[in-house]
Amino acid sequence: MASYETVIGLEIHSELHTKSKIFCSCPTTFGAEPNKNTCPICLGLPGTLPVLNEEVINLAIKAGMALDCTINKYNKMDRKNYFYPDLPKAYQTSQYDLPICSNGLVKFDFEGKEIKVRINRIHIEEDAGKLVHLENEPFSLIDYNRVGVPLIEIVTEPDLRSPKEAVAFLKVLKGVLEYGEISDCRMEQGSLRCDGNISIRPVGQEEYGTKVELKNINSFKELQKSLEKEQKRQIELYTFNEQHKIKQETRRWDSAKAKTLPMRSKEEAHDYRYFPEPDLTPIIIKQEQIDNIKDNLPEMPAKKIERFENEYGLATNEAQIIVASKSLAHFYENVVAYEVSPKTTANWILSDILKILNAKNLEADDITMDPKYLADLIKIIEKGKISNTVGKEILTEIFESNKSPETIIEEKGLGQINSSEELEKLVDEVLAKNPKSIEDFKAGKQQATLFLMGQVMKASKGKANPQIAKKLIDDKLLALCV
Repeated sequence: MASYETVIGLEIHSELHTKSKIFCSCPTTFGAEPNKNTCPICLGLPGTLPVLNEEVINLAIKAGMALDCTINKYNKMDRKNYFYPDLPKAYQTSQYDLPICSNGLVKFDFEGKEIKVRINRIHIEEDAGKLVHLENEPFSLIDYNRVGVPLIEIVTEPDLRSPKEAVAFLKVLKGVLEYGEISDCRMEQGSLRCDGNISIRPVGQEEYGTKVELKNINSFKELQKSLEKEQKRQIELYTFNEQHKIKQETRRWDSAKAKTLPMRSKEEAHDYRYFPEPDLTPIIIKQEQIDNIKDNLPEMPAKKIERFENEYGLATNEAQIIVASKSLAHFYENVVAYEVSPKTTANWILSDILKILNAKNLEADDITMDPKYLADLIKIIEKGKISNTVGKEILTEIFESNKSPETIIEEKGLGQINSSEELEKLVDEVLAKNPKSIEDFKAGKQQATLFLMGQVMKASKGKANPQIAKKLIDDKLLALCV
């Protein structure tokens, strides 16, 4: 049976972190009333002239530097001609043969091996608007707020060999863009989205198979699912010697039906009739501008992971999970700054904070609790004032209310029971209710002690000092054996 190799390249569109649009002063804020953030320039009305936003150039250069690209000091804007209802000018101002960045490289570890993905180019362009399709209506509405929002398009070479590898790469790229303050990368808002180009070829064949483009995927999960489905579709066609049915086309991902569906035949560059934008002069970048941006690049994820390992003693996988989110890494360092154990802090974040976020379907960006409160909670537990179990309960309350742990302990009466006299009464009650466990202990079954300890913690609602309670149980069991 023939085996096949999957070949994937990505085209990533990322909205740049600017206050105004690429060619006008309209704001780029998300969620505004439809068509409020518009003007004659971004609506492409006759007689208007664009003015290029300088910050767009700076952020594109920063992205190029972060991704090890060559910065092209002479580049220009071009008109990409095609008609869509959400593109009011009937052309998009983009870059064609002279992009701002080219020939980059991204390296990352995946399943025990180093992956190298070449960046073909990064170019700047304006975003299109958004079509709103109304259910059971014979028409669609158009929101032009997004028209003219500045984008960079990052185009990779076909260096990825599986859907999981492609997702891992996109996560690495998202981290670079976030840490570089190039984009907020809010995928749910469309500020980071991806087109996947995928083809299949028999193992050992050098020539690429027919490429299919999957359009506008805006989550890691959907990217993996869509690539896997398209991979399966193409392999099945190869298996039945029907690979001729694979056409160079653009397909959309229907998540409800869990299948890719054809949209249109894939356009070639000549179909867009590119020509230089006559209303904008060429972009000339000086070396001093490049050097200044390079010298002021923030700490990138790979360097931060290395620092977290060396400075805080974290394992590589621990550092990778925390650093994967800029917000989570920032929260972690803010907690550690209050002089608590970096390792203990990491344990609380990885086991409990992430658990709360997952349960509530939230992202690290949604953490509103004061980092000092987690640091205070860790110190309170280490001083023996509350148990670890009660600490987890308090953490959930802190997350919800952003109250201090001291306030919650006082309000709910959750302080740890340290009184030997009070704990002895609890232990006596538990022993009286569990004569079989006493007999098990006498018979040499040591797990009986653990059971009794659990019953004491349950009776005290987790407030019993575990060290004192354990000693009392051991002493009383030994006394009963005499």
